[in-house]
This record gives sequence, C-alpha cells and structure tokens, in this order.
Amino acid sequence: MKWVKFRIKTITDAEDIIISTLYDIGLEGAQIEDKVPLTALEKEQMFVDILPDGPEDDGIAYLSFFVEEKEDGSLEVNGEKTDKDTVLADVKRELEDLRVFCDIGEGSVTVDETEDIDWINNWKQYFHQFYIDDILVIPSWENVKAEDEGKMVLHIDPGTAFGTGMHETTQLCIRQLKKYITPETELLDVGTGSGILAILSLMFGAKHAVGTDLDICAVEAVAQNCEANGIAPEKFEMMIGNIITDKEIQDKVGYGCYDIVVANILADVLVPLTPVILNQLKPGGIYITSGIIDDKEETVVEAVKAAGLKVLEVTYQGEWVSVTAQKA
Repeated sequence: MKWVKFRIKTITDAEDIIISTLYDIGLEGAQIEDKVPLTALEKEQMFVDILPDGPEDDGIAYLSFFVEEKEDGSLEVNGEKTDKDTVLADVKRELEDLRVFCDIGEGSVTVDETEDIDWINNWKQYFHQFYIDDILVIPSWENVKAEDEGKMVLHIDPGTAFGTGMHETTQLCIRQLKKYITPETELLDVGTGSGILAILSLMFGAKHAVGTDLDICAVEAVAQNCEANGIAPEKFEMMIGNIITDKEIQDKVGYGCYDIVVANILADVLVPLTPVILNQLKPGGIYITSGIIDDKEETVVEAVKAAGLKVLEVTYQGEWVSVTAQKA
C-alpha cells in the first residue's frame, strides 16, 4: 500500500483551524510536528519513558496528511476518485481562503510519495531484544536465542504510549526494585503504563502488585504483558484514576499496606505525589522514584524529606536520577 503525503508549513496557532478545514475536504488524521512544550496535564499523564524538555518553541508547525494511492496512481478522498494535483489545488485553495481572516504563516505545501507503509507494524523494525543488566527484554515477534536460554526473560511489546524498559528512568527503577523485593512484598506501581515495573517485581518474587494509571489503555496493555510473561491475573490488580487528587482511588488502593511504592514519573508530579503516597506505605516501606531529570534532583529530594521520609540512596544513569527513600 502506498501513500501520498501532503505536508503544510504553518504556525502552531493555526494548527487546529487548518486541521478542521482540511477535514471538511476529506483529509483526516493529521500528523503534527511542532516544538510546543507539554501542558501541565500532558506532563501529569506522561508516566513512563519520559523525555527531557525539547527545544524552545519557535512557533513553526508542520501538518502532514496521508492519502492512499491506488495502483493506477489515483487517490480516493471522501469516497471519490481523484488525483494528486486536484487534492493539492484543493488544499492550497482552502489555505488561501483561511488567510483572509487568520494568520497561517508560510502556508506552503509539499507533496511526497511514501514507501509502502504498514502503519501497525512498521515500527517493529526499530524495537529489538536488549538487555537490562542480566534481564533479556524481548518483543513477541522475536525468539530467545540458544545462548539466552535459562536467563530471566521479560516478554513485552511497546504500547501506544507505554514504556518498554529501554529508557534510563525505567532501568534505574528496575535496579532498585531488585534490591528490595522479597517473597512477601506488596507493591504499588503508580503510573504503571505497560506494567513493566510491577511485572518484573513479580518475576523477582514479589507476592502481589497493584498498578494505577490515568490512561484506560493501560488496562489492556498490562493484561497482554501479564499473559505474555505467565503472570496470573490475581497477582496484578489494575486501577484507573489519579491517586494524587482522587480520594476514591486512594481508598481503593488502600492505606498502610505496601512494602514498596514505585513511581517512574516526572519530578513535577512526584512532588505532589510524595506526601499522598506516604499514606499507602507500611512503616519501614520503601519509596522508589525516577523520571527525574538531573536538574530536578534537589526538588524531589526536598519533597521526599519534607514528607518525613529518609533518603536511602540517589542513583544516576545518563541525565536521569532515581531517589529511593524509606518511611519511618
């Protein structure tokens, strides 16, 4: 299957109006490229495989629309047969009409023909098995090699917005979990995403895990990854909601019943989370955090201390930091 890409150079303020306008002529599913910083809500929801702040917003945006190209070179838009030149002319006309009442920036349009794309599976070429220390992480479409037989193997497929263990923040958490897991460990994983931290904790020997997340898609991702790794459903319980602000979720998760709470979240979320999560920890319980960019280390350490926790260890990988603490 081949696609024709119509790419528009515009400004960030015009993204929504252009997308809406071109939707009306049959172009759907815009790919947006800009440097707009994440909103507070987006940061709050970005629980796993966190990226550092990007370059400063320059106000420029690129919008790409993809239209399937038939074997005869024609396109189909709104159920009708057309061609590249006609679609291009329609896009340019709509953009010029928009200029009358709003700023759309340069408004130039380029047209490219893509290679054959399998939108569901194309990304698989970029994700291959890898090691986190002595743990082999492998996707479902690859096989364990003979030399890896007998090693601990985590079977995991990347989800739409969930982590795989490749990111430094996840690896920092995994190393700390290995130090503190026991056969009696009750674990709470805040912002569980793909469930990788809780699943590995259970593989390390933890007794039971609870995961919370804001994204309902995490439920299916966790279920699939548990099944792939032979984790019984009753060993890992998922809950959807914001544990920082939602008393109902706090009650459902439970108080004073966790030996370990792990949170791989942005520092700006860890600060309000820490005094709340103190209530979920048992006396002597371990609090493992990551997702902390290096210049936010002191902010998180101070939040941990202010909540009455004792800092046990601060570990580093690349530009990322993990803070491990203990409840008195």
